[in-house]
This record gives sequence, C-alpha cells and structure tokens, in this order.
Amino acid sequence: MLSILIPTWNNLRLLKLCVASLQRHTTLPFEIVLHVNDGSDGTLDWVRSEGILHTHSAQNIGICLAMNQAAALSTQPYLVYLNDDMVCCPGWDTALMDRIRTFGTDAFMVSGTMIEPRESGNPCVIVGDYGSGPESFREAALLNDLPYLYKDDWYGATWPPSIVHRDWWDKVGGYSPEFSPGISSDNDFSMKMWAAGCRIFLGVGASRVYHFMSRSTGKVVRNDGRNQFLRKWGMTQSTFDRHYLRRGQRAGAPVLPEPNQSARYYWDLLRGKTKPFWN
Repeated sequence: MLSILIPTWNNLRLLKLCVASLQRHTTLPFEIVLHVNDGSDGTLDWVRSEGILHTHSAQNIGICLAMNQAAALSTQPYLVYLNDDMVCCPGWDTALMDRIRTFGTDAFMVSGTMIEPRESGNPCVIVGDYGSGPESFREAALLNDLPYLYKDDWYGATWPPSIVHRDWWDKVGGYSPEFSPGISSDNDFSMKMWAAGCRIFLGVGASRVYHFMSRSTGKVVRNDGRNQFLRKWGMTQSTFDRHYLRRGQRAGAPVLPEPNQSARYYWDLLRGKTKPFWN
C-alpha cells in the first residue's frame, strides 16, 4: 500500500534508526525505496547488504532529483516522503490512512506531525527533547510519553512525513528539479498540488515521528528557493502559507476554502509581485 521514499546522504547511523522504526512500527503493507547520495560512509554497502530497494548517485544530487528517482522505482499507490533523520512512532501509518479514508477523494496532501527536541517557531510541531542524535536518543522515554504528546489536526501540510496518491504525484510531475538541491521544493510541490485543484492539505496530530533536526543542507550550496518560488508563482511563500494553506491553524473541515479576499491578502499579493524589482 505504501511506498516510503527516503533520500539519504551519508547519514548511516540516522538511516538505520529510521529504517528500524519503520520495520517495528508500520502496520500497513509497505516498501522502502531509498535514494543514496554518495554513500561513501558505508550507507551504500549497508543498503545493498539489507536488500533495500534503492537508487544511487555518486554525488549528492539533492532532494528533488533523489525523490523523483526513488518514486520512479516505487510500486505502491501511496507515496510517503520521509527524511532519514526521522523515527516513526507506533500508529504513524494507520493514523494517516484512517484520516485519508474519510476524504472520499485522492486529491490530498497529508502530513504526519513531527516531535522535535527544540523550539523552532513552527506551530505545526510538538516540542519534546528525546535526544539530538543517535547517541543521545531516548527511545524508551519517547514511547512512554507518546500518549501525552498530543496535537490537534492542523492545516498546511507541506513537508515530510507527507503522503500523496501516486496519481497526483504523476499529475503534478513530482518535485521540480529547478529547485535543486531542494530549498523551497516542498513549498513548490504543495503549490503545484493547489494549482492542479487539490484543496486538502492536512496535518494529522495522531501520526507522529521524532525528528532529530539534522540539517544536511548545511553541507551544500543552497539554491535561492525563496526568490525562485516568488518568481515562479507571483507570491511569497508566506502569502501562500497564510492565505491558502492556513498553516498552523487548527483544522476543521478537511477541504480548505479559497483565500479570503481581504485587504491583507491583496497587500501580500502586491508585495510579492513587486518584490523582485526592489531586491
């Protein structure tokens, strides 16, 4: 049922935790499809020894191309994007699918809810410190506290762990390679889904993963995703988040309405369209 796509770049210890959590805590039928960037830290040898389905590039090709290559190798109807620095908690998959079954449509983008060790200003996460890496991970404490790590469903699903139907992945063409290595590629994918008619962007509070917040982007030359998004879509990411996805708001009905035609909406649109000229 699930094809779980994981791009990884020389994060073998984190990847082993991620894969082990999937094997222990995933109830639905699933396959794991990795894209191994480089893999010279032993990742490629380990993946081959485990017989895990994968694609490989000798250098880091970034999130966009990695996701597209892994998706091309996958076989299941639902595509899940998971980072290699995430540990899935019990019930993560059934909570997603139980919610999806209530929609009556394949036009959705649904995210699980991240538990993160430190405050980042993100209204869509649960803050709880259970370690910053494999050496300090307190898995037993996390599982013990899980019933108390609660969050209501929220609007604005964009980033992993996320799930879409394969038909919609194909409809929008997967991730946009012009955003390589990947800054703002999640936002762009959500906007492509919106432009194609999707109106369900829901975060599921009962689907939880622990996120170590290990940032591989610090190792690469970052693309200017903020301005790429602005020039491509004629609005800033914050305008899209605030007026379209309503990111972080407590969810009611799953289908989002069209943007509220307020003065703030038109001001944000105007600012987005003119900003390239005053940068």
